Amino acid sequence: MTRTPDRHATVLDRIGAEITAGSRPVGSVLTLEGIGAEYGVSRSVAREAVRVLESMGLVASRRRVGVTVQPRAGWQLFDQRVIAWRLEGADRAAQLVSMAELRRGVEPAAAALAAQRAGPEQCRTLAAAVSDMVVTGRRGDLSAYLEADQLFHRTLLDASGNDMFAALSGLVAEALAGRTHHHLMPSLPNREAVDLHDEVARAVRHGDATTAERAMRAIIDEAAAAVTAQFGSEAGSEAGSEAGSGAGSA
Repeated sequence: MTRTPDRHATVLDRIGAEITAGSRPVGSVLTLEGIGAEYGVSRSVAREAVRVLESMGLVASRRRVGVTVQPRAGWQLFDQRVIAWRLEGADRAAQLVSMAELRRGVEPAAAALAAQRAGPEQCRTLAAAVSDMVVTGRRGDLSAYLEADQLFHRTLLDASGNDMFAALSGLVAEALAGRTHHHLMPSLPNREAVDLHDEVARAVRHGDATTAERAMRAIIDEAAAAVTAQFGSEAGSEAGSEAGSGAGSA
């Protein structure tokens, strides 16, 4: 995930994480002077952080009122930074479940389309990504495994030939990173999951849309099961309460 450098990034990340975690509740007011004093930054740095937060729908600036924290219903929930902040907070399980449900609706369809539309170079990239997953998974290099996994899913979404599916590659990358960074991956990645990735890559190369779709759905089901195993019924109940709430408190 690309982050803005230096002090602006620090202020942006801290305020964004506080808003998404609910420690700055809906309706609370920030000021440029208050941000500057709290984080020890200039007014221009505070203003730029607020501008970015406003573009994400997390805050709104109003004259004679200040910068007001907004309800979750207006947030840019597909923004990679918003996703990352929410994964740092108390509703991590709900966020992971929500993303798994979205992926279940998108990636199997993308895999079926990729089986019809992928070019030779995309097929080679998928195969190479699987090969890297095998090697890095065997040695327990989760960082390198994550990179290969992200490349696989990004390439698959691109290979679907659907630009709206491809636009979700950043969200999927954050979902995969969240699972790794928050210790939902075993020290040695599940070989069955790697085999399923290989099955998708082969099905895409052979133009077998049915197999590609089925294997991709199984990949997402495996990831969702890991969340359930980690958080239990908490994941489902949090996701349900989140879906029914327009509040910004997480």
